[in-house]
Amino acid sequence: MDLQNVEKLPEEQEQQDFYQKLRMKLVAFLGSKKGKKNKFTSYLMFVPDLFHLLIKTVTDAGVDKKSRALIGASIAYFVLPIDLMPEGLLGFGGYLDDVVLATFVINTIINKLGPEVVEKHWTGDDKLLHVLQKVAEVSDEVVSKIPVKSPIAQFVKQESKDK
Repeated sequence: MDLQNVEKLPEEQEQQDFYQKLRMKLVAFLGSKKGKKNKFTSYLMFVPDLFHLLIKTVTDAGVDKKSRALIGASIAYFVLPIDLMPEGLLGFGGYLDDVVLATFVINTIINKLGPEVVEKHWTGDDKLLHVLQKVAEVSDEVVSKIPVKSPIAQFVKQESKDK
C-alpha cells in the first residue's frame, strides 16, 4: 500500500462512525441469547478495536512501506464481503478469521518495529499485548474451522507450529 492509497482511506469521522456502529451492533449481538451462547464472544469484542488499530497504524509515518502493504491487505480482508468465514453467512462469528489475521499482522509489525509503534494507536479496554496473547491461544481452534485446503489456513497453522 503506497501513500496514495493511504490518502484514500475514509475520513476520520467516517472511520469513527464505522467503529462506533460496529461496536454497538456487537454489543447488541453479545447481549442476545445467541451471542451469550457463542464461546468466542469475548474475542468478538476485539473486532472494532483491531480494525481501528489497523487503520491508525497504516497511516503512521513510522511504519515502512512493506509493513503498510501487509496492514493494508489485512484491512482489505476485513472489509471485503467474501472471505474464508463470511460475515454475511455466519453473522458476527464470521469475524473470527479477521481477528486471527489481524492479530497475526499486528504481531508481525510489533516484532519488526517494536510495540510502541502499534500500542499508541490502541483504543481497546484491555492491554494490547494481553489481547494478542488471548487471541493467539484460541487461533488454532478458529483456524480449524477454516476449510483445510485454504492457503491462509495452511499458512497460519504452519506459523503456529514454528513458534
